[in-house]
Amino acid sequence: MSDRIFSYVEAVALLPEVKRLTAEAVQEVEGLQGEADTLTEGSLNVVSRWGAALQDMGIVVKGLWLIDFDNGSGFYCWRYPEERLEYFHSYESGFRGRMRIQ
Repeated sequence: MSDRIFSYVEAVALLPEVKRLTAEAVQEVEGLQGEADTLTEGSLNVVSRWGAALQDMGIVVKGLWLIDFDNGSGFYCWRYPEERLEYFHSYESGFRGRMRIQ
């Protein structure tokens, strides 16, 4: 869990960088698919670097290519390759409880 609280405007402002970092990591993992001996280790290294970069920005990494911005009452939720930050869920409900932001 992060100590950083994001307004919706702050989260949206970070989204282009989040999308860029995620797209680069996805491409790198896909490029490793042909290297059977290093797939697991190489992929784990890419995912680890991706997660660390996002956590350094105060973002909560919830899963593979799935992140949350803590807003103090729940999370703004984004998953690759979504174009926009359109979902919210409470602390208790998690990904399955995602609701579209109106």
